[in-house]
Amino acid sequence: MVAVQVKFVDAGELYVSWRWEHEPDRPRVLVLPRALVQEPLADLARATPSPLAGESAGDALVRALTHGPLVDRDREVELATRLAGALLPQQLAAELNAVLTEGGRPHLRISPSPSTALVPWEALRIDDGERTVHHADVSVLPPATVRNAVGREVSPHDGPVVGVLDPRVPGFGDASGLGSVLGPPGPELTALAAGHAPGGVRRDDIDRDVLEHALRDAGRLLYVGHVTTGGHGLDARLHLSCGADTTGRAALVGAHRPLTAADIALGHRPGAPEPWRIPNRVALVACESGGDARFAEPTGLVAALVHGGAEYVVSTRWTLPTDAGLAALVPDFPPVPVLERAVLAVDAAQSAPDPVAALGAWQRDQATRWERTGDPACAPVVWAAFATAWAPQR
Repeated sequence: MVAVQVKFVDAGELYVSWRWEHEPDRPRVLVLPRALVQEPLADLARATPSPLAGESAGDALVRALTHGPLVDRDREVELATRLAGALLPQQLAAELNAVLTEGGRPHLRISPSPSTALVPWEALRIDDGERTVHHADVSVLPPATVRNAVGREVSPHDGPVVGVLDPRVPGFGDASGLGSVLGPPGPELTALAAGHAPGGVRRDDIDRDVLEHALRDAGRLLYVGHVTTGGHGLDARLHLSCGADTTGRAALVGAHRPLTAADIALGHRPGAPEPWRIPNRVALVACESGGDARFAEPTGLVAALVHGGAEYVVSTRWTLPTDAGLAALVPDFPPVPVLERAVLAVDAAQSAPDPVAALGAWQRDQATRWERTGDPACAPVVWAAFATAWAPQR
């Protein structure tokens, strides 16, 4: 593997540095003037379903799905081309091309800054009909303070697969803000859920104590549900079937107590810290589950999971629309379960020998179909939201 670490830093202007892992003593550093990158980044923020300042979640979905670039091929192609031109320095592009010319496939390990946290690096359009993921593997590089933390041990990739699929949140009905994200599951998803422990979809008995115990010997976790963000990274929250009697750092939301990143990193019980043991591979199919990079101190759910032993963590950059939302808001949307198919693809990638390459293969297929047909079922609003953080044992 020929890997290059690319780091973005916000310091007035946008700074980018990169170094090839086989040449660690030859770093490159460039300044990307804020005046040149600000407009495409702002256009990207307006294109995603994540709420802008002062905007409700519902209004954000309407904005992005009814007339946004991420569901309009011609406008998305233009935006993805502009983002590539603004964010990928010519020198880096030339070095990547040199690797490709020699028959290699580069691996870009991206460390984003807060202003570039929404950028779908895999989907940047680098040539006619071709995205980054057509020519390179792409992963998120967690902060060195997390991946190289003293005492961090990567968990082995063996043991059962734990599946928490669309858990019921106490006090919230199916159509509420913390209601069902999947709707009635199809046969493939039902079969997948049955093959994971403890099995089933829309269970109401998986709280933090049950999940923590299940993860102690697990090799993998698939979570499909709700994630909400707080005022800082460690306040990012998973929503399980935790009632008011559970312990943790988050305040109650009605009859429900969310599970925070801090609860995972430090333990959710009173007393001395008892960090959770996290399996080797984790997938969080939920809105903005990879929002760590939006904070100056990127310590959210992904960081907590990596710190706890995960080597691979799949998360999302922006709000993930449900199939019901896509069908209701995207013009001429076909009767296809897009989110369900994404769950199946993510789960398959996490079981592959190389999860980064496997997720990229699915995204590459989606990008090709989108470029050729403009099929709304292949729109980047779903597949480009996903990223894999990779943090092997040092």
